[in-house]
Amino acid sequence: MSTAADPPGEPPAPLAHRVPDLGAMELLLAVARLGSLGRAARELGISQPAASGRLRALETQLGVALVRRSPTGSRLTDEGALVSVWARRVVEAAEAFDVGAQALRGRRDSRLRVAASMTIGEYLLPGWLIALHGRRPGTAVSLAAGNSAAVAQQVLAGDADLGFVEGLDVPPGLDSAVIGHDRLLVVVAPGHPWARRRRPLQAAELATTPLILREAGSGTRQVLDAALAPHAGPAAPLLELASTTAAKAATVSGAGPAVLSELAVAEEVGAGRLAAVPVAPDLPLTRSLRAVWPAGHRPAGPARDLLGLTRA
Repeated sequence: MSTAADPPGEPPAPLAHRVPDLGAMELLLAVARLGSLGRAARELGISQPAASGRLRALETQLGVALVRRSPTGSRLTDEGALVSVWARRVVEAAEAFDVGAQALRGRRDSRLRVAASMTIGEYLLPGWLIALHGRRPGTAVSLAAGNSAAVAQQVLAGDADLGFVEGLDVPPGLDSAVIGHDRLLVVVAPGHPWARRRRPLQAAELATTPLILREAGSGTRQVLDAALAPHAGPAAPLLELASTTAAKAATVSGAGPAVLSELAVAEEVGAGRLAAVPVAPDLPLTRSLRAVWPAGHRPAGPARDLLGLTRA
């Protein structure tokens, strides 16, 4: 159904252009209840001139006089009384909408599902989650740890609200933000010949040496594979393990060299249980740490707060 303002033969204007805004309807109902434009304005927290302007705009939009003003107050006209009946239904529907929206936000804010790569999950995320609990003590957090490829799949499938990965790139369908950087170290047990090495390890030598490696799909492996690709490496692994903790234990026991996150081995290197081997400066073993989420859906609620904490 078109309005008088619609040109003949033209589709009607959008409903938002034809129906008064919620604030104008609330004002009309307040005037009807209080019998005074001034009191209605004070109740709604606006100035009387602003209330007068809003009421005039409403009358102009509808094309009828809605309020009769007098020295003793303001009363609705017959048309105004009829419009107020319709307005009350709209305001009540808006109130129901608001209650429902708050319930949805409450349900969203009551839980947070996080997926994180092994390194971030073990060495960075605990501190962030403790800080998040201080801000949102009522939010229940579940954490799934896996390699970076598995984390990306969980976020894409909707099984996690926010993910943390450490690979070289982000799969299609995800947006991301860099939250930090990490360096991979070549580490050996103190008794290994490389532990006494002073000359930097070249990429070609590292590429031909059997190493203790993380599994394919992990961020650590992605970075190492890319760094050694020009040298046809890495060589067939000495061991291929799905856990940083297991890779560290094997290296400490003297099984062989490993390439692992500096975050993961800092304690062992500091205590002398592992030795960091110097590498050539042109060996690219630095990586970005990223938060990821479904493309086009910026994190909200607890996920937004956690993302903010990673940048603090």
